[in-house]
Amino acid sequence: MVITPLKLNFNTVNFTDEQFYQLCQKNSDLKFERTSTGELIIMPPVGGESGNREAEFIIDLGIWNRQTGLGYTFSSSTIFKLPNGSDRSPDAAWIKKERWEALTPEQKCKFPPIAPDFVIELRSATDDLKTLRQKMQEYIDAGVKLGWLINPQQQQIEIYRLGKDAELRDLPTELLGEEILPGFSLSLDCY
Repeated sequence: MVITPLKLNFNTVNFTDEQFYQLCQKNSDLKFERTSTGELIIMPPVGGESGNREAEFIIDLGIWNRQTGLGYTFSSSTIFKLPNGSDRSPDAAWIKKERWEALTPEQKCKFPPIAPDFVIELRSATDDLKTLRQKMQEYIDAGVKLGWLINPQQQQIEIYRLGKDAELRDLPTELLGEEILPGFSLSLDCY
């Protein structure tokens, strides 16, 4: 049985950022996102394979970041307040050190009002591909410089870059962090 995200139309309620933050805090066993139009999305948990793959991506990104000291790595539990008003949580994210350190302590503690420099979205069995592609475009429109949409169901990856069309590759492949994550590479040969 496939469980899909529950979407609730709250665009007439107009949750403030603080109210949305409190909703998330008071329901910490649920994973929420909010679209720019006010739609509230309650995300289902992922299965073991998706959870393991997501963890491995975060480990690889985190190790690279510890070695370079260039920024900060974030898990799928982090919600970012994007410039268009949406609140999104990629499966993995990275922000350049100078950009993160420019935020106030309060901004860092709640839902940071910043678009990451890099994001990974891993399609799980519950994810609709069209919705994920729209989310990736939303990231790019918000200023994300590089994003990877990993789609094991179709054995493909989509690479999103600021100012360019998405690039489609078949798995297995090796991904490079390009100038955004210098020296970072991720080998996707285990699908």
